[in-house]
Amino acid sequence: MKMEELKFDESGLITAVVQDAATREVLTVAYMNKESLGKSLETRETWFYSRSRQELWHKGATSGNTQKIVEMKYDCDGDALVVLVEPAGPACHTGAVSCFSENLLERSAASLDFSENPMERPADQLASLSDFAVMLELEKTIRVREQEMPEGAYTTYLFEKGVDKILKKVGEEASEVIIAAKNRDPEELKWEAADLLYHLMVLLQEQKLPLKEVLAVLNKRKKPSAEE
Repeated sequence: MKMEELKFDESGLITAVVQDAATREVLTVAYMNKESLGKSLETRETWFYSRSRQELWHKGATSGNTQKIVEMKYDCDGDALVVLVEPAGPACHTGAVSCFSENLLERSAASLDFSENPMERPADQLASLSDFAVMLELEKTIRVREQEMPEGAYTTYLFEKGVDKILKKVGEEASEVIIAAKNRDPEELKWEAADLLYHLMVLLQEQKLPLKEVLAVLNKRKKPSAEE
């Protein structure tokens, strides 16, 4: 399909759903006209049309949070686009990774009490994609620590000691996770699991392996559901 065959609405716009290419999280929904779509295709970065300002805008032009386009798809009717990107920072003006950070199901279940058994939670209490923003921030912080090596920081200490020390800590924290799980201690388990994730991410940075590549592997392993 050529651009001329896409179906723009009466205002000359087409809906663009922007997703993270690695995690498939929906980052934002915006609009493109033919000019902004053309610029997006030419520069391989997202350009949109602002309905309120009635002008083109380049995502990240001011904030630096650009979106490198990996793939762009259109639906079967040709009246909507899905844009897969590699974001250089948060997509939302609030600083959140995604503009879709509020969960209606979580809000409706906020009054439920799980104090008797915190390990038994319904599906709508599971983590949402927006909850994983802290992992992205942690990855950035660890990368900056390695670059700047601020004195007194624990992450600096790990990088100074090298890969053997980091590997030792990963092994120790994994053992602590096992012990907490065997003891059926959810409170202890969540703290030990957090420590393990942190040290694992330090190891990934030491090895220069971006978290995105790990997430991409998980995404490839994902099996289609029986409904698909």
